[in-house]
Amino acid sequence: MKWVTPLLLCLLVLLQYRLWFGKNSMPDYIGMQKEVQEQARQNANLVQRNSLLKADIEDLKIGLEAAEERARNDLGLIKQGETFYRILPSEN
Repeated sequence: MKWVTPLLLCLLVLLQYRLWFGKNSMPDYIGMQKEVQEQARQNANLVQRNSLLKADIEDLKIGLEAAEERARNDLGLIKQGETFYRILPSEN
């Protein structure tokens, strides 16, 4: 009977050591949780970007207005007979 208590105490210490310092320990678990949260944030950003790209693709497929708007914004193109005014924000 005298050896049961020290044996159980030793077993408890070994299990606690493995929990806190061994492979797949609590610090590893917490680090993996942070990585999962970061990956989920990146995935959400990519999903949002993909939805915007899909909307642009649909607009370009449907009509010329989207292509014209894109040419005006991205390339600075204007129609013949149009006057283009650029208003710059003040530097203050």
